[in-house]
Amino acid sequence: MRFFPAHLYARDPRLLQIFFLGSFLAAGFIGLGFQLPLWQPPLIIATALGAQWSLTRFTRAPPAGFLSPLISALGLSLLLRTDVVWIPVLTAIAAIASKFLIRVRGKHVFNPTNFGLALAMLVTPHAWCSPSQWGENGALIAWIAILGLAVSHRAFRSDVSLAFLASWLALKGGRVLYLGQKLPVLAHQFSSGSLILFAFFMISDPKTTPDSRAGRVLYAAMVAGFAFYLQHGLWKQNALIWSLFLLSPLVPLIDRIFKAPPYHWPTERTASCLPAVVTSS
Repeated sequence: MRFFPAHLYARDPRLLQIFFLGSFLAAGFIGLGFQLPLWQPPLIIATALGAQWSLTRFTRAPPAGFLSPLISALGLSLLLRTDVVWIPVLTAIAAIASKFLIRVRGKHVFNPTNFGLALAMLVTPHAWCSPSQWGENGALIAWIAILGLAVSHRAFRSDVSLAFLASWLALKGGRVLYLGQKLPVLAHQFSSGSLILFAFFMISDPKTTPDSRAGRVLYAAMVAGFAFYLQHGLWKQNALIWSLFLLSPLVPLIDRIFKAPPYHWPTERTASCLPAVVTSS
């Protein structure tokens, strides 16, 4: 397995994302009273890293390191809830396998966390998402939003996060006005940690969003619009998760219409011209 020089990782936005997601998970255990068994996050993380290593060897794919699967594992630890031990294992394997097995023109289609979570909820009633676990604390929501914006901006994907939030605000605000409700109702709907996490840590994934800015803005508006319909037209729970899952296959089509160079993590961009520092079998 190939490892790259430390100065490359220092520029990698995934390190910042790992720190933030890890801090959110710790805050959930320490101060927010997450109803989450202590064994579940380590099991998800170990399974995701093991799946990454195994599938890299099995498919003979170029080594990509373990930062991305760690991010997926932390995301699943934050969102997945279950009362069955084997479901975290299945979900983590499905999340990582989707990167290797579901690809179009060399680019994986689904956000791994979104895919694993949606698949688990589809196949068994013993898996569910916990959207309200962050509560509605204004200071916490602001903290998550600031950190999330820092991550997405460093990964050059703040445009998709902001476009999604603007679209969601327009749709929700229009509904509030149509129903004759007051603005505090709208503020209450936006005081959701799960919404901010989705906007800055899931839909903003630079490897599964459209390559061009125009495509990303269009995609963000589509995800917001479809989620709004699922939530208020079909009364579906976890509408954001389902919207992203169902619309992700459109990204290759958007990339064909709005052409732009694909995104590469810093280590991927320079790996081909650097010697390996450590090689292990």
